[in-house]
Order: sequence, then structure tokens, then C-alpha cells
Amino acid sequence: MSQLKNVFNNSTPLENKFIDPEAVLNQIGSIEGYKIADFGCGTGYFSIVAARKIGASGTVWALDVLPQRLESVKSQSKLEGLNNIITSRVNLEKIEGSKLEAESIDLVIMKDVLFQNGNKKVILEEAYRVAKKNGKALVIEWDEGQTAIGPNQNLRIAKAELKNLAENIGWNLEKEIKTGNFHYGLLFIK
Repeated sequence: MSQLKNVFNNSTPLENKFIDPEAVLNQIGSIEGYKIADFGCGTGYFSIVAARKIGASGTVWALDVLPQRLESVKSQSKLEGLNNIITSRVNLEKIEGSKLEAESIDLVIMKDVLFQNGNKKVILEEAYRVAKKNGKALVIEWDEGQTAIGPNQNLRIAKAELKNLAENIGWNLEKEIKTGNFHYGLLFIK
């Protein structure tokens, strides 16, 4: 099965070298049994690792606007025998776009989501709406400095700008998360 895992690796080779989802999630502490929403999950880079870490008593909602990305998450979770991932096609730029119940989620993950979207505030508000009291949001975005890879500078959201935007919604910064050389990570608590 390990050979098949390599064939159906849920990340790009470059992504594996830049961000280690296991190491990132370990900085949060124990997440066993958590209810997690992976906003803009893509091919499941964080969803799959989170599903392994939370165990059978937890659930990951892998949410994305692109159906082909969700199919990739379904294939990878089936391949690994993970029955705790629910995929759903959503539009996170709309109010209540995640389709999740209010105050139902322990941790919202947003990796490289905000720089791609025009309505960052609505996405952060939706994360706040679905987070339980003392729930958390892990936001990972491209560093604002010039890097050899990544989106144009004008698309990136500065760390200070993200912190300010999140705090105006009601999030409180708990700590910075180490993510590698090209991104920064902020862990917020409700």
C-alpha cells in the first residue's frame, strides 16, 4: 500500500518540501477527537493528515469550490482507509458558505486560502461563526517578502493585516506557528 500512497500523494512534490502538515498540526497540541473544517482543502494536503491525527472519534470536513479537488480527497481517504472525512463543495466567499452548523467546529484550517479570495473578511467571519467557543483557526499564508515561488506580491496578505482583520472579527491571536521558509502561520482562538 505504501507504493500506492506515493502514486496518489495528496500534495505536489514542491509543497512537501515547504510545509509539513504533521509538524504544523503538532504545534497546536492534541487534536484527537476534534471536529475540523479544512476551508479550501484543495487535494487534501492538510485534511488527510488531520484525519489521521484526530482518529475515528473526530471528523474532518474537507471543503472546496472545485469538485475535482474533492474527488482527490475522496480517493486519498479511501486509499488510506480513512472514514472520518466528509467532502463538500462550497463557496466560502458567501455568508454561511461552508454550510456547517454554527459553533460546531474545534479547528478551522485555512492554508493559502485568503490570498486567492477577494472577500477575506467573509471567509474569516465564516470560520468564526462555525468555531465553537474556544475553537481555533489556523491560518497559513504566503510570506509578504519576495520569494522564488508563490503568488504575486499584490495578492499576498501581510501578517499584520491578517492579524488586524481577524481581531476585528473577534478572533484572538494565540500564537504564531512555524510553517517553513515561504509561509507564515497564525493560530487564533475564539
